[in-house]
Amino acid sequence: MKTVELKHTYDASPERLWALATDFGALKRVMRGFVTFRDLPTGRTYTGQKFDVQVSLFGMLPWQPYHMEIIACDDASMVLRSSERGAGVTSWRHTLSVTKTDTGGSCLTDHIEIEAGILTFAFAKWARFMYAGRHKPRKALLASGAF
Repeated sequence: MKTVELKHTYDASPERLWALATDFGALKRVMRGFVTFRDLPTGRTYTGQKFDVQVSLFGMLPWQPYHMEIIACDDASMVLRSSERGAGVTSWRHTLSVTKTDTGGSCLTDHIEIEAGILTFAFAKWARFMYAGRHKPRKALLASGAF
C-alpha cells in the first residue's frame, strides 16, 4: 500500500470550497484532461452512496469499469471518505477534508491510500499528479462564482 497526501489553500470560505468538493458536476470539470467519466451521478455526494462508472484516462484510453462508495460525507466536519476500486486498482481509499485557514481562506487536504499490486507505485505517482492538477480548475471555479 502507498499513501499520498496533498494540501491546497484557497481564497474562499470553507463552506464554498466544501460545496465545490462534494459536487459531481464540479468533479467532472476539475478532472477534465485527466479522467473522463460515464454514468457519474449528478448533484452532491452523500453518505452510503454506491455507484459504478466508466473511466477513461485523458479521455482517450479505453473505458474501464470503476466502483465508488461514499463511506462518509459529513457536512458539519467537512470530511468526505470514499472507497473505490477498478481500472487496475484493488483499493483506493480517499479522505478529503476542508478546514479554515488563519487568513480566512480554506485548505483542502486529500489523503489517498492506494493498493494496486505491483503497480501501486505507478498509481501513487498518478494520484499525486492528478490531485495536484485539480487545484487550478478549482480556483477558477471558485473565482467564477459558480460555488
